[in-house]
Amino acid sequence: MSTRNKIFRLATIGGIFTTVALAATACGAGGPASSSGSESNTVNVLVEAGGHAELKGVAEQCKKDAGINVNFVELPYDGMFNRLSSEFSSGNVSFDVAALDSVWLPSFKDALQPIDELFTDEAKKDIFPALVKEANVDGHFIGMPAWTNAEIILYRKDLFEDAANKADFQAKYGYELAAPTTWKQYQDIAEFFTKDGMFGTDVKGAVETEWLAHVLQAGSPMVLDAENNVVIDNQAHKEALDFYVSLVDSAPAGAAQVDWAAAQNLFNQGKTAMTRFWAHAYRQIPADSAVAGKVGTATMIGGSAGVAGVPGPWYLTVPKATKKTESAKRFVQCAYDHNNLGIESSLGLASRISAFEQYQDKEGYESFKPLIETLNGEATATRPATEKWQQIVDTVLVPLLQKAVAGGDSAALLAAAKTQIQGLLK
Repeated sequence: MSTRNKIFRLATIGGIFTTVALAATACGAGGPASSSGSESNTVNVLVEAGGHAELKGVAEQCKKDAGINVNFVELPYDGMFNRLSSEFSSGNVSFDVAALDSVWLPSFKDALQPIDELFTDEAKKDIFPALVKEANVDGHFIGMPAWTNAEIILYRKDLFEDAANKADFQAKYGYELAAPTTWKQYQDIAEFFTKDGMFGTDVKGAVETEWLAHVLQAGSPMVLDAENNVVIDNQAHKEALDFYVSLVDSAPAGAAQVDWAAAQNLFNQGKTAMTRFWAHAYRQIPADSAVAGKVGTATMIGGSAGVAGVPGPWYLTVPKATKKTESAKRFVQCAYDHNNLGIESSLGLASRISAFEQYQDKEGYESFKPLIETLNGEATATRPATEKWQQIVDTVLVPLLQKAVAGGDSAALLAAAKTQIQGLLK
């Protein structure tokens, strides 16, 4: 499972979804046995557990506007991948629309219908560039983004605005204490707040996404280039890894085991002054948290290539094997038209730029401007389009990070990782 998907199971994204029961609307969790039969206005939509919450409002609106009835089929993340693999292989699907994790698109591309007609020039202008690029596989658009996310900076606004802290920081570092925009500023601020039982930041050695965001910020594609050449041992990867490891002294002990959930808990408990974290988490800070009402938000930091993040999108797709192509595409179009309704869900995300902009100036949605800026960053990019990506993450990238934050030599680790990945891609 990808790092970004681990967070989607934390709500546990870090747990984004709070609804994980295997429930469905108008059908059981297993869903109808088949979507065969004549075209109808009822479509079966396969979603990862919790995805129902994100799409419920959309489905209700689509019934009003387009007369489309939706049966949601909810499965846990691992179970969903297995179900997709089995049904796509058999050619007999029990669903008409599937919400797919972005990292699954390369694996299932041959089983999905093109939906090029939905990607009008107007639509493409309202979808973040990295998502438009990822949705196009082998020359055809095969998925419409349903929601997306990215890491931004969450910081203790009360600490940053404290007069004594501002004066002390200015005296020590020679510039004003404010939300960091560069690697150096992040290092300085993390060091400054590591005192009196508090830490400046966290270091997540058990997940790869954050380091890869820094790789993009350093000006390199992550792990693989456009021709699938392994570039993990280049200078940008080393610079990003060295920066990542440099923060260990300003973070709680045990960095090799810190994942999204641990980092989120550390921040919400008031033990870290900053965290690079998924934007949705800002609205999920508990009211009784030590930091409630004290948190500021900022765009993800940038490197030599500028601001960059790794998006976490899910796409609505239409299988080739469905007998309800017309109705399925109408639902996907309707979901795009009413994408802003996802913001009212427990997850609270969308995929259209205009949907985020609609809320960005409202109280409680202060994370949206930084999220928009991060997702629009010129260096922002989605994960490499390879069926081997999850295997690369689990067997190479995470172990590499864990060794690096424990003191391993970055150049040697990256060289070894290159050899491992080349072996996986053969």
